[in-house]
Amino acid sequence: MSYIKKPVARHPALPKNAIGLTVRDYEGSLSTLCAGCGHDSTTAAIVQAFWSLGIEPHTAVKLSGIGCSSKTPTYFLGEAHGFNSVHGRMPSVATGANAANQDLTYIGISGDGDSLSIGLGQFCHAIRRNVNLAYICENNGVYGLTKGQFSASADVGSKSKKGETNEARPIDPVMLAITLGATFVARGFSGDKGQLVPILEAALRHKGFAFVDVISPCVAFNDHKGSTKSYMYTRENYTQVTEADLVPLRREIIAKQVAHEATTVKLHDGSVVTLRCPEGDYDATDRGAAFKHLSELKERGEVATGLLYVEESDSDMHSMNRTAPGDLVAPDWDLLCPGNDRLQSLMAEFR
Repeated sequence: MSYIKKPVARHPALPKNAIGLTVRDYEGSLSTLCAGCGHDSTTAAIVQAFWSLGIEPHTAVKLSGIGCSSKTPTYFLGEAHGFNSVHGRMPSVATGANAANQDLTYIGISGDGDSLSIGLGQFCHAIRRNVNLAYICENNGVYGLTKGQFSASADVGSKSKKGETNEARPIDPVMLAITLGATFVARGFSGDKGQLVPILEAALRHKGFAFVDVISPCVAFNDHKGSTKSYMYTRENYTQVTEADLVPLRREIIAKQVAHEATTVKLHDGSVVTLRCPEGDYDATDRGAAFKHLSELKERGEVATGLLYVEESDSDMHSMNRTAPGDLVAPDWDLLCPGNDRLQSLMAEFR
């Protein structure tokens, strides 16, 4: 993994966000991924999303597992806290970190191999606990770091670079997330930054587990004819079921409501996501309808993108477990050691 710093020189006219930082302040080390890798485009979208939201880099936590995708946190938010865990174990590390300090912004980067094979159980339980985490799955259908074997997300009939045809049925991460009860589910394409950035902004603002599956082609092993995760196939077959835009509370909201064309969903911080449905009847707040619609698109060989499901909820892991506010790093001594009277009172409850 490269830790080569980017040049510090920057254009004096670069725009600044609400806290006075430029987009360069949200970058990390130089990427060592293959030129043209979709993961680098996703990294650029993450940088843009954090900058647009005005999140201070040192208040963010970035976590990852193992794989090409899990190298990417090195390439953004150089001033943030970071932890590169072992294969498939990123969700448990994120859960522990979030339990210790709920006041930070958490983003987890994983891949289809890291999430849907060795890490599948971890992925499921992070959803069940509704950990306050933006979980980004950079999905390319192969194990790129180990030279292009099919991953669990490879479609039936998809061909490898060596000409082999995949016969195993794939795991669709967005349909799995919807089925398991995730409160925010979206899919983007690394080649469509205009759509991906607002989705990432909404995921970072969402209270609870926000899952974003990003089709991110592997230019070395899965960008050829016959691949269903290539740039060409995705561009020709993806269907944008919703057009999503994040409207922060601090801006004036002016909108004309039109039946069956727009739905606004209030997020936990007062911001809203505005949804426009090109297909008319798609409702991103109806879990069953979303699952049915995604199944129909999948049968047609189309890739559904956009905000696929969102639930208006203020509940997350901390509210479910009634944890104390703040972090566990520097609590008051009286809170840590309330005294013998409180201990005896507690013991009396169990007698």
